[in-house]
Amino acid sequence: MALELQQHLKLAQQLVMTPQLQQAIKLLQLSRIELVERVQQELVENPFLEECDLSASEEREDVSREESFTTSGEGGASEQGEAAERGVVEEYESRVSHDAAWEDYLGEFASTPLSSQGREYESMEEGTPLEARHSARPSLEGHLLWQLRLSSLSEEEKEIGEAIIGNLSSSGYLQASVDELSQIVACEPEQVEHVLQKVQQFDPVGVAARDAKECLLVQLRHLHYDRDPILVELVSSHLEDLEGKRYKPLLKKFRLDMEDFREYLEIIQSLDPLPGASFGDGDSVYVSPDVFVYKVDGEFIILLNEEDLPQLQLSPLHEQLLSGSSAKEKEYCAEKMRAATWLIRSLFQRQRTLYKVVESIIRYQRPFFEDGVTKLAPLILKDIADDIGMHESTVSRITTNKYVATPHGIFELKFFFNSALALDDGSQVGSESVKALVKKFIAEEDCKNPLSDERIGEMLKEHLKVNIARRTVAKYRTALDIPSSSRRKAHF
Repeated sequence: MALELQQHLKLAQQLVMTPQLQQAIKLLQLSRIELVERVQQELVENPFLEECDLSASEEREDVSREESFTTSGEGGASEQGEAAERGVVEEYESRVSHDAAWEDYLGEFASTPLSSQGREYESMEEGTPLEARHSARPSLEGHLLWQLRLSSLSEEEKEIGEAIIGNLSSSGYLQASVDELSQIVACEPEQVEHVLQKVQQFDPVGVAARDAKECLLVQLRHLHYDRDPILVELVSSHLEDLEGKRYKPLLKKFRLDMEDFREYLEIIQSLDPLPGASFGDGDSVYVSPDVFVYKVDGEFIILLNEEDLPQLQLSPLHEQLLSGSSAKEKEYCAEKMRAATWLIRSLFQRQRTLYKVVESIIRYQRPFFEDGVTKLAPLILKDIADDIGMHESTVSRITTNKYVATPHGIFELKFFFNSALALDDGSQVGSESVKALVKKFIAEEDCKNPLSDERIGEMLKEHLKVNIARRTVAKYRTALDIPSSSRRKAHF
C-alpha cells in the first residue's frame, strides 16, 4: 500500500478551558488568606494593577470594603437593596475599561445594607474572644522541654533529655534505643538511662516509655501502687490476659475473689497507656472567616469579610503606556491589561458567588442559625446548586476552605452539607444533628456508669423518633473521636 497525504473533514466538539477560566476557577477554591497572598503577588507582577486609594471618600470605603446583605425568611429583595446593588456595580465598573461587559457577570445580587453596619461589624469583632480565633494547643515536645529547662539537671543531662524528647512519637513513646541515644549525644548508656528515668517522671507521667508495660509500671511507681506485688505482676506479665478478659486463670493463680480482682482492674484502667495522645501537634491554626452571619432584629445579616483584601483598579497610566510604544511593547501592555481586567472581574464574581451560596445555605439551614447544631437539616450540594442556578462543581469549589462565623460559632461551609436520616413520621434529620446529640448525651453521662452505644441509640429514638442501629451510633461516636464506654470509664 502506497503512502500518501490525504485531507479529511471532521466535525467534533471539544471543551477547552482558557487560561482566564482556569484562573477564575482557582480563585473560587482559594481560602481568604490564600486569596490575599495571590492578589498581593499580582500587584507586584502586573504594572497595570494598583490598589485603590480608599481614604479619599468615606462613601467609597463603605461600599468597597463592606457589603452587607439582609436575608429574610422569604428571601426577597427591597428597593433599597437594588439601589445598593447598582452602587456596588458602578463602583467596580469605574475601575476597569468602560467597554467591559459587566452584564455577563452580574446577576440578581440583591442587598439591603444597614446604616449601622460599621458599628455592628466592630461590635462583632470585639465580642469574639481571641482564643476563639487564634488558639494553639501546647505540643508534647514543647511541654516536656519546658519542664526539662526548669529541672535541676546539669547542662550535659539536659542535652541528653533534649535528645530523648526529640525522639518521642505522638503517643509519647520512645522511638530510639538507649545505645542510639548515647551515640547521638556522645555519652555513656548509663547516663542516658539515668536521664530517661527522670524524663519519665515528667508530666504526663509515663512519657518516654519504650512499651506499654513500662509506661504503666512507671505510673504505678509514681502513684505508690508498686508496693502491691499482685498489681505489679498483673501489669508486667498478664496485660494480654487482661485485654482478652481471661480472668479465671488469674483468679486461681492469685487466689482472689471477683470483688478484689475488680479493684485491681479499676486501678489498671485508671492508668493512661498513651500519655502523649492528649497533646496536639503544636501548630497554631488561625481561622479567618470569609463571611460573618449575625442576627439583627430577627433578620440574618451576611457580611463578606474583605479585611486586608486589596481593592484593585486599573492604573490610570495605562493609556500613557499604550501610546508611544512599539508594537511589541503594545502587545505586552495589552496582555497585562487584559489579565488585570479579568482578575478584577474574577474577584467580584468570587465574592458574588460566595454571597449567593451563603444566602442559600441560610434559607435551607435557618433552624440551625436560630437554635444551633441540633437543628441542622439534611442538605446536599445539588440543593444549593439548583437554588442559585449554578453547577454543583462551582458550589463545591466555593465552599472549600471557606469559613463562616455564625451566632453559634465558626464553621466550615462544608459543615452544612450532611446526609439525611429518615424519622418515623416521614420527615428527615441531618446526620450532624444526630452527632451533636450523641456528643451532648455523652457529655452529660455519669462518668462512673458511661452510656453504651445501645443506650445512646435508645435515647436518640426517644428524642428524635428515629431508629438508629448500634453500629451507626458507634460510627458517629468514632467520627467524633469519642472512645467506647469501657475506655471512657477507664479514664475516670
